[in-house]
Amino acid sequence: MTSDPAPLYAAHLATMQLRAETALERGGFEHLVIPSGTVHYQLFDDRDYPYAVNPHFKAWVPLTRNPGSWLVVTPGRRPRLVYLQPFDYWHVVPEAPSGYWPEHFDLVVIRQPEEASRHLPPDAARCAILGEAQSALGRYGAFKPNNPQPVLDYLDYHRGFKTSYEIEMLRQATQRGVRGHRAAERAFRAGASEFGIHLAYCQAVGQDSTELPYNNIVALNAHGAVLHYTERDRLPPRPVHSFLIDAGASFGGYACDITRTYAADAGSEFQQLIDAVDAVQQRLSAGFVAGRDYRDLHLQAHLELAGVLRDSGVLRISAESAVESGVSAKFFPHGLGHGIGLQVHDVAGFAESDRGGSIAPPDGHPHLRLTRKLEPGMVVTNEPGVYFAELLLEELRGGPHANDVDWERIDAFRPCGGIRIEDDIVVTDADPVNLTREAFAG
Repeated sequence: MTSDPAPLYAAHLATMQLRAETALERGGFEHLVIPSGTVHYQLFDDRDYPYAVNPHFKAWVPLTRNPGSWLVVTPGRRPRLVYLQPFDYWHVVPEAPSGYWPEHFDLVVIRQPEEASRHLPPDAARCAILGEAQSALGRYGAFKPNNPQPVLDYLDYHRGFKTSYEIEMLRQATQRGVRGHRAAERAFRAGASEFGIHLAYCQAVGQDSTELPYNNIVALNAHGAVLHYTERDRLPPRPVHSFLIDAGASFGGYACDITRTYAADAGSEFQQLIDAVDAVQQRLSAGFVAGRDYRDLHLQAHLELAGVLRDSGVLRISAESAVESGVSAKFFPHGLGHGIGLQVHDVAGFAESDRGGSIAPPDGHPHLRLTRKLEPGMVVTNEPGVYFAELLLEELRGGPHANDVDWERIDAFRPCGGIRIEDDIVVTDADPVNLTREAFAG
């Protein structure tokens, strides 16, 4: 399924302008000013870090490689884009803006970063300026980001509700990510190392490590128990038992986030465990409906995964007892998921309202990144997992619940590391839309 976000952009921009107007009113400002960000250099060196665009900037325009540019939004006027196109024979100069979006802006092209100041509002005190401190502009850095909290609270909260344009951008990113995942599985089946699988993924996606939305997790065997494993061994282990890959892709500033786990032996008990976790994941996905408290989904995931561990012989106690005692958290130590969009872990996951406030995660579950109720337009991940992590297992062995598990069964699964299955899901007025499964089926 191929989508075209272009026809949806004008409506997206109208929504962004309405949100900006309300946010400015909340903060008592007249203008919203957003720098795209600047290049950072390493200390005591002239090497730059990979440039990361200001997410507030790319929410308006699909530009991700344009440091030194600025956006000005004033209620009642067309937004202004100050576009840096420098004279530079050291680097590739950005091309002139083109495509479906430039016609919606008053476009000003500058050749030096300092020239932007003459195209910004004259009084910085009347501006809500969203960005990093390094983006300060003007004499003595007078025009510098102030990041007013009432403005951020409003914009961040409503960023949780994606426009139709944004959902199509996420769909495009997901299609790229699925291409990479298919290539990664082929490389795994062919006997490639973690590093080799990573390269195969990047090749298929058409993005290098600095363009991907996050650092790929490519884990063979016990490495799958390290939640954010990014070492990428250059040689494959012998023998190979399992493969976990958590990798995304970008499209126009939007990110997908996909995880899959594979067993080397399709007839193994570990494959049966993967199948059981996948079944839990799909049952949970069906519950991503408007009005559902995400905290409840997280607790349901713990209960169902504990049931899987009980059925596989790992747990000697009931699923309910495993959740209540905290034993389930030794095997599922992270949250069920998070919002996704302009950032992989999108903002305002704990927001109580667009005026601030915070919704705490359930007691005993500090790593849950999303505590809001699901509403139409939200795009969130669903990523239950089961892991046999050495540190957590040692804590379990030394605690009061050591006899609640079968250590021989744990030792049988330990070489395989762990399992995580992750999809990106759109909450609607009806049934949820699973962007990831949709792309894998295409």
